[in-house]
Amino acid sequence: MFSGYAKKVVYDERRWGILKKKRLKAIRIIEDLSSCRIIDVVVHGSVARGDVDEDSDIDIALLNPYSPSLLELCLEKRGYSIHSRKIVMPTPIHTPKLYIYLDPFEELVISNPIVSLKPLEVEFYKFSGMLEYKDLLNNTRIAGVNKNLLLIEPIEEGHLEIPVIGNEGYVAKRLGISINVVLDRVETLTRRAREGHSGLFIDYEIPLNTDVESYIKFLCNKNQFFRERLKQYGLCT
Repeated sequence: MFSGYAKKVVYDERRWGILKKKRLKAIRIIEDLSSCRIIDVVVHGSVARGDVDEDSDIDIALLNPYSPSLLELCLEKRGYSIHSRKIVMPTPIHTPKLYIYLDPFEELVISNPIVSLKPLEVEFYKFSGMLEYKDLLNNTRIAGVNKNLLLIEPIEEGHLEIPVIGNEGYVAKRLGISINVVLDRVETLTRRAREGHSGLFIDYEIPLNTDVESYIKFLCNKNQFFRERLKQYGLCT
C-alpha cells in the first residue's frame, strides 16, 4: 500500500475525445510501421496512461534497432513528412537513440535504438507506462509515472495521482520494474526540474541533408563514450 494522499482526477468528454484522437494516430503509425515488417513497436507515456491534454506527445518506440535509412524510407512511403531528427544519449552508459519527429510541433515522435537496448532500459518505458498495439485496440490504459513524478493509476472515471517520492517501493511493485529504475528516474527527473534543462549527455539534431548513418560515424569520431557503446556492433570502425 502507498503512503500519503491520492488525488482523483475525473475526465470530461473533451479529455476522452483528445485521448481517442491521439490513440488513433498512434495506431495508424504502428500499423504503417508493421507494413514495413517493423515489429516490437510500443506507445509509452501519457497516451498509454490516458492522462493526455492537447499538447501531449504521441511517443512511439521501437524496442529493437532498425536501419535508420529503411525506417525513414518506410515513413516517407506511407505519406509522413520527416520534420527533424535527433540522436540522444541520456548518459555515457545508456543506449543512444534516433528520434524522428513527424510534425513541426514535435507531437508525433518515433524513437529507434541505434543498438540493442539493455533489459533495464526497456523498464524505463514501463516506468512511464507502455502499451503494445493490441492494448491500444482494446482501449486499455496502464499505470505509469508522469514528468511530475506522480504515479498515474487509471480508474473508470479518469485516474488517481499518487506521489512517487516516498512510495518508490510501491511504484516498483505496481509497475513490475526494478526499484533501481524507479530510483534512477526519480533522481534524473528531480535534477532536470531543479536545473531547468534536459541534462542529456548527447542531444544533437541531424541536418536534414545528412543521412543518419553518416552522422553516426561523425559522432563515433567526436565522442569516446558514444564510440565505446557502438563499437562492439561494428558501427564505429
